[in-house]
Amino acid sequence: NMSAGRPFRGCACFFTDNIFVGRFGLHVRYRDGPQLRRDHGRALRERGCRSEEQFRDVLREVEAEVQRRKQLTHQSAEHRAIISKCYKPKHPEVYTLQDSFLAPEFLEIERFCTSPGADLQGLLSYLESFSDKRIYRLPVFTEQFCQALVDELENFEQSDMPKGRPNTMNNYGVLLNELGMDEPFLTPLRERLLPITALLYPELGGACLDSHKAFVVKYSLHEDLDLSSHYDNAEVTLNVSLGKEFTEGNLYFGDFNQDPTPVPKYIEVEHVGGRGLLHRGGQIHGALPIASGERWNLIVWMRSSAVRNQLCPMCRRKPELVEAEGFGDGFTEPPREEPVDVCALG
Repeated sequence: NMSAGRPFRGCACFFTDNIFVGRFGLHVRYRDGPQLRRDHGRALRERGCRSEEQFRDVLREVEAEVQRRKQLTHQSAEHRAIISKCYKPKHPEVYTLQDSFLAPEFLEIERFCTSPGADLQGLLSYLESFSDKRIYRLPVFTEQFCQALVDELENFEQSDMPKGRPNTMNNYGVLLNELGMDEPFLTPLRERLLPITALLYPELGGACLDSHKAFVVKYSLHEDLDLSSHYDNAEVTLNVSLGKEFTEGNLYFGDFNQDPTPVPKYIEVEHVGGRGLLHRGGQIHGALPIASGERWNLIVWMRSSAVRNQLCPMCRRKPELVEAEGFGDGFTEPPREEPVDVCALG
């Protein structure tokens, strides 16, 4: 753990900023009713929120989301305790990362990146690149593993275990830390990606992504169909397509949020089973509606405390640290005395 044993923290903006109002497709900042009306009234009206009653509904929705966020830390720990005690996995082997789960091409890329003299140009010859947006596709898992993982997640979904929502924008999916997958599966996966992300995203702390938040999202015709435009609370995101059978539902990518253009150029990227997309967390993106079937994706938000301790990517201010559970949102307290930072940013 590169935070040298320091506990991870959240930023206080989690309770006030980037709250998604689903029916009007808008992210808002919330302090109280008058502020919400002042700051977002016009944008809400433009999106069809015209009556006082509709505004009151939005206010209720936003207040409920703030309450949900305040209970999350306690709730997540509670869920994990119940699940570890009462849930019987169908495929216990998928909880611990093994080489046999990884695509042979991934192992080859890993070997290249850990060899002497590995450089960006060499790495790019193994990856598919999309436009100039620094979005890359690489093989991650075998088809067999993807099927076993989806089967396990469906088994969990059908159980009567408590389940947390992945985030405000996805109602259907699984928080993998609640399933106890952080230490045995996700931390080793993130650590194995470091030699790759160090070459692709040095200025984002690609060499020292020291925490993550991981979840699986599910899209189907009667549940979540698509995903509005947003950016991630991550320095680097991995998005792996797990299956099953589906049509349409492509991802689309726009500007990098710190470098907007007057008329953003969007590109569409298809999902390929077992393959993952790596992109900057701040790259604005979304998912188009699926037309049939069911689509499951593993999302890993990877974070670098060395980068985000300087500036919270969600509120664009120096983080106001608050207590958190597990990896929190990837921030750490400053050390008592300043050590030499091993993660020199490129």
